[in-house]
Amino acid sequence: MSNKDLAIQLINQMPDYKLGYAVAYLQGLYADIATDDDDIFCAKLIEDYKKSDDKGEFVSFEEAVKMCEVDINAVQN
Repeated sequence: MSNKDLAIQLINQMPDYKLGYAVAYLQGLYADIATDDDDIFCAKLIEDYKKSDDKGEFVSFEEAVKMCEVDINAVQN
Protein backbone atom coordinates (compact mmCIF):
# COMPACT_ATOMS: atom_id res chain seq x y z
CA MET A 1 0.00 0.00 0.00
CA SER A 2 1.36 3.42 -0.95
CA ASN A 3 1.58 6.31 1.49
CA LYS A 4 -1.15 8.08 -0.44
CA ASP A 5 -3.45 5.05 -0.15
CA LEU A 6 -2.70 4.78 3.55
CA ALA A 7 -3.44 8.48 4.09
CA ILE A 8 -6.76 8.16 2.26
CA GLN A 9 -7.65 5.07 4.29
CA LEU A 10 -6.87 6.87 7.56
CA ILE A 11 -8.86 9.94 6.50
CA ASN A 12 -11.83 7.75 5.60
CA GLN A 13 -11.73 6.20 9.08
CA MET A 14 -11.37 9.53 10.87
CA PRO A 15 -14.38 11.08 12.60
CA ASP A 16 -15.65 14.28 10.95
CA TYR A 17 -14.79 16.48 13.92
CA LYS A 18 -11.07 15.62 13.49
CA LEU A 19 -10.91 16.19 9.74
CA GLY A 20 -10.17 19.88 10.22
CA TYR A 21 -6.86 19.00 11.87
CA ALA A 22 -5.87 16.75 8.97
CA VAL A 23 -6.86 19.38 6.41
CA ALA A 24 -4.92 22.12 8.22
CA TYR A 25 -1.83 19.90 8.40
CA LEU A 26 -2.06 18.99 4.72
CA GLN A 27 -2.49 22.65 3.77
CA GLY A 28 0.63 23.48 5.77
CA LEU A 29 2.59 20.82 3.93
CA TYR A 30 1.32 22.13 0.60
CA ALA A 31 2.26 25.71 1.56
CA ASP A 32 5.85 24.56 2.08
CA ILE A 33 5.89 23.20 -1.47
CA ALA A 34 4.53 26.48 -2.83
CA THR A 35 7.15 28.40 -0.82
CA ASP A 36 9.92 26.23 -2.26
CA ASP A 37 8.61 26.89 -5.76
CA ASP A 38 8.54 30.63 -5.04
CA ASP A 39 12.12 30.51 -3.75
CA ILE A 40 13.28 28.70 -6.88
CA PHE A 41 11.47 31.22 -9.10
CA CYS A 42 12.98 34.20 -7.24
CA ALA A 43 16.47 32.69 -7.34
CA LYS A 44 16.12 32.31 -11.12
CA LEU A 45 15.04 35.95 -11.44
CA ILE A 46 18.13 37.04 -9.50
CA GLU A 47 20.43 34.90 -11.64
CA ASP A 48 18.85 36.22 -14.83
CA TYR A 49 19.32 39.77 -13.56
CA LYS A 50 22.98 39.17 -12.68
CA LYS A 51 23.65 37.75 -16.15
CA SER A 52 21.78 40.55 -17.94
CA ASP A 53 23.64 43.41 -19.60
CA ASP A 54 20.51 45.59 -19.45
CA LYS A 55 20.17 46.31 -15.74
CA GLY A 56 18.88 49.85 -16.18
CA GLU A 57 19.64 52.51 -13.61
CA PHE A 58 19.00 52.60 -9.88
CA VAL A 59 15.94 54.49 -8.70
CA SER A 60 15.56 55.35 -5.03
CA PHE A 61 12.35 54.56 -3.19
CA GLU A 62 11.51 58.23 -3.01
CA GLU A 63 11.99 58.65 -6.77
CA ALA A 64 9.85 55.59 -7.47
CA VAL A 65 7.07 57.01 -5.29
CA LYS A 66 7.18 60.29 -7.24
CA MET A 67 7.24 58.50 -10.60
CA CYS A 68 4.21 56.41 -9.65
CA GLU A 69 2.41 59.42 -8.19
CA VAL A 70 1.68 57.52 -5.00
CA ASP A 71 0.84 59.17 -1.69
CA ILE A 72 3.02 57.00 0.55
CA ASN A 73 1.28 58.29 3.67
CA ALA A 74 -2.06 57.03 2.38
CA VAL A 75 -0.52 53.61 1.63
CA GLN A 76 1.12 53.25 5.05
CA ASN A 77 -2.02 54.11 6.96
